[in-house]
Amino acid sequence: MRIALVSPLFESVPPKLYGGTERVVANLCDGLVKSGVEVSVFASADSEVSGELIPMVDQALRLREPPVTDIGPHHMKILAEVAKRAEEFDVIHNHHDYWMFPLSKLTSTPVLTTLHGRLDLPDLKTVFDAYPEHSFVSISDSQRTPQPQLRWVNTIYHGIDVNRFEYHPEPGEYLAFLGRICREKRPEWAIEIAKKSGIPLKIAAKIEKGEGQEYYDTFVKPHVDGKFIEFVGEISESQKSDFLGKARALVFPIDWPEPFGLVVIESLACGTPVLARPVGSVPELIEDGVTGFLDLNIEQLADRVLEISKISRSACRAQAEKRFSLRRMTEDYLNVYRFLSEFKSRIGRSDRRRRDLVYPFECRPDRNS
Repeated sequence: MRIALVSPLFESVPPKLYGGTERVVANLCDGLVKSGVEVSVFASADSEVSGELIPMVDQALRLREPPVTDIGPHHMKILAEVAKRAEEFDVIHNHHDYWMFPLSKLTSTPVLTTLHGRLDLPDLKTVFDAYPEHSFVSISDSQRTPQPQLRWVNTIYHGIDVNRFEYHPEPGEYLAFLGRICREKRPEWAIEIAKKSGIPLKIAAKIEKGEGQEYYDTFVKPHVDGKFIEFVGEISESQKSDFLGKARALVFPIDWPEPFGLVVIESLACGTPVLARPVGSVPELIEDGVTGFLDLNIEQLADRVLEISKISRSACRAQAEKRFSLRRMTEDYLNVYRFLSEFKSRIGRSDRRRRDLVYPFECRPDRNS
């Protein structure tokens, strides 16, 4: 089987620092290659993947100087290149959002899209309605809620190589916030939790220019003293185990329908429980009282900090190994690839009316096993 993975060009694969989608693409590529699959990754030239790299730009767009002012031409270039080579693959797996949807009308090769973003924005239905036969994977069940009409093939939770994360059986003396500085992530609420609980907070986060910097200057910087509230900036993948593993807990006080919190499962892999607001995918990832505590109320979460020692760190690690392993994610995607490629061999795409016959069910294995 030969699979094409189409990645966004904003970050390299994997990202040098903060990045979600591109890190998932890198993880999946590793898992597929280990399973004997031929994988080609369409990504930026500064990517480092275990499969074949097909470079689309010389450097990830976020890092380019001078900054890219119009990313549209880059989207069109990658669309054209994937379409040109489409017949080389058994399945084209798109991680580049709706920019690659036209592929499903340009080639007979099955095109699968994993949606990584929020789906509750009002204009999205316009583009989804234009591609009613496109096949989609959601990264949580909650992500589907705004767009139930899509042709969902499966929900597949992200997976990580748990062995890359060092297990820390003993808790540290600080709370950790890892992510991005923005309203949706609510770093100021993490600060509030730290102050109310009396436990120091370390913030490792990306600050994007413009709104991100303004948000940091307004809501975070006034509280940073370098001691009780410490801002350490963006950290690399190799730094995560220490940062997360040596924390008492990860604070994840999000204020948006997060499709999937990758940092949550990375924290569990280190043995570190999670304090989070139960919105978006969070209740699917964290079991209240077992791998962390969930509460919408920030004051209640602050109170829970003092109870976090009741959470078994070995149970957190075990959940990461059982539910969020790279092997499980890889096998789930391989099932979908086989499903799509076998269907192509049985029925030509020219007979589009018969496509509906193969979607009376979802190929959804037990994700808890």
